[in-house]
Amino acid sequence: MSSKYKSYTGKAIKINLTTQEVTDYNITDEDRNLYLGGKILASKIMYDNFPGKIDPLCEENIIIITTGPLNAVGAPCSSRFNTSTISPLTGYYTSSNCGGNFGLDLKRAGYDAVIITGKAKEKTYLVIDNTGVKFKDATEYWGMKTQEVQEAIPDKGSKFVIGPAGENLVRYACVVSGERAAGRGGVGAVFGSKNLKGLVAYGLKSPEVYNPKKFHKNNELWTKRLTTHPTTGQILPELGTASLVTPMQTKNLLATKNYSKGKYEKFDDVSGETLRDKYLVRNSGCTSCPIRCARMVTVDKKVVKGPEVETVGLFGPNILNNDMQSILDWNYYMDDLGLDTISCGNTISYAMEANEKGLWKNGLEFGKIDNIASILDDIAHRKGIGNELAEGSKRLAEKYGGKEFAMNAKGMELAAYEPRGAVGQGLGYAVANRGGCHLNGGYLVVLEGLGLSVNPYTPKGKAAFCMMFQDLMEACSAGGNCLFTTYAFFPNILISKPNSWITRTVNKVFCSFGGVVSLLLKNPRIACINLPHMLPHTKGLKFATGMYMDMGKFLQIGERGYNLERLIDVKLGVSSKDDVLPARLTEELQISTNKDSKVPLDLLKKQYYKVRSWDKNGIPTDKILKKLKIIK
Repeated sequence: MSSKYKSYTGKAIKINLTTQEVTDYNITDEDRNLYLGGKILASKIMYDNFPGKIDPLCEENIIIITTGPLNAVGAPCSSRFNTSTISPLTGYYTSSNCGGNFGLDLKRAGYDAVIITGKAKEKTYLVIDNTGVKFKDATEYWGMKTQEVQEAIPDKGSKFVIGPAGENLVRYACVVSGERAAGRGGVGAVFGSKNLKGLVAYGLKSPEVYNPKKFHKNNELWTKRLTTHPTTGQILPELGTASLVTPMQTKNLLATKNYSKGKYEKFDDVSGETLRDKYLVRNSGCTSCPIRCARMVTVDKKVVKGPEVETVGLFGPNILNNDMQSILDWNYYMDDLGLDTISCGNTISYAMEANEKGLWKNGLEFGKIDNIASILDDIAHRKGIGNELAEGSKRLAEKYGGKEFAMNAKGMELAAYEPRGAVGQGLGYAVANRGGCHLNGGYLVVLEGLGLSVNPYTPKGKAAFCMMFQDLMEACSAGGNCLFTTYAFFPNILISKPNSWITRTVNKVFCSFGGVVSLLLKNPRIACINLPHMLPHTKGLKFATGMYMDMGKFLQIGERGYNLERLIDVKLGVSSKDDVLPARLTEELQISTNKDSKVPLDLLKKQYYKVRSWDKNGIPTDKILKKLKIIK
């Protein structure tokens, strides 16, 4: 199972929890060349081992944990690993990305991929190291929160564990490594359904790289690029992702009162600046990351990791809460319970509006925060109304009504960006393979106000840029990098001097280049170049693996992954009918005087399917699948 490509371990295994058998799983060099690693390689494994349309919480579901070729070899921001499964929240395929040290230790233990099948007969955790896999009794750890269990498990190495939410099959339960979470899609509930408390990984050997001298030189230039770029070198280290709260407010992008509007009058109380000035203890970050965007804050006299912008937005303005300390407390508590903060926040805001409208009397009210902590505990333990909130907003709306304000796509709750102020982001939410995800959706909001300031309301060019950014971020993830490294894609002047004539001109004409981008995406050989000052990932992969890599191939790997994910979803029933948004976002104007302040989704989808070479039902055609070598 060795590989001709460097920086891979050359080994993958399949673990059967039912029988406790461990067998080798063959990944070919052709697979590595086409699918790279991480979430894209996981999609190939899922496609080849597809269990059919199943209950995601049944024994037949599989979990795939994958590392990338840039993990554990010293590339900047390269501690990310991937967990994929069929989601109990959406019923579709999901991949959840995570930081922390678990992926690094798994790679050093000698594994590119771990595939978990079956269901353990007893409460179990796994230890994976250079000597193999050990099955261990987790009975005494069942019921423990994520931080407690990581401290309690005596085995040396990095832990990847669930809390009470996963054990109790909350549909948006996460899995935690250190203080980082594989948050989205309910991966933690799949762990719980298999009686799997978690994994421990420990390894001592990092893979070799193909050209150490050029690889390390590229790393130096890459690190310099990240540390001198206005976003990754200044804004994120100073303010973290909460730096986005103020521009979101300015651009009508800050989801407020369950996305009924895009601005919150008390936004400054929960801004990145306030977090820095009143609550920040120090910066932190993942291993190998020069950005250091994590906010370390105080909760219950302990210094812990603070919230990201999505948590700040969804437990702040979106429930009309301007108490920053409460958000810090709840963020830590949700991580400890093993709850995805995005889905949890949106489900609570749906419940508040349902209560306000008399559809479901549940005691939750906008602006009332004294009962939130107890509600979070009830969700994780499925007690009282928490048992219903544990099902997510889509299922609640099907029961109580209010589908038009249940803020999800394909059953996955949206991030904190209000898409009526960024219609390209709205398209991304709708077509994202794993559901209403800002990242899998392409994060076009970075063009529409949070990086550049292109026209946020025009559909012009948005479909092509949506595809390009989706493919770019898919490939970045597959390599093992943090997606924040893509923030440095834009030249410094466009970010540091937003009022310069160059930036204003770029903003004005940007969307006009949609046709050019579409041509590039359909003919990636045109981009047989490397742009190390904008996209150092390609040379990093080339020098690490020995694999030919340029921008065109990198984007096509991302395209291949995106289509393969879609193909799995199609097998699970997805089509255009599922690429939808709540009616609040497509039918109601956000600003009464602006007729364009809603998402023109039907038009955007039509354009997007054409650019992607999907048919009118949103299904990849045989032509594109053959072109991408997914089918013969």
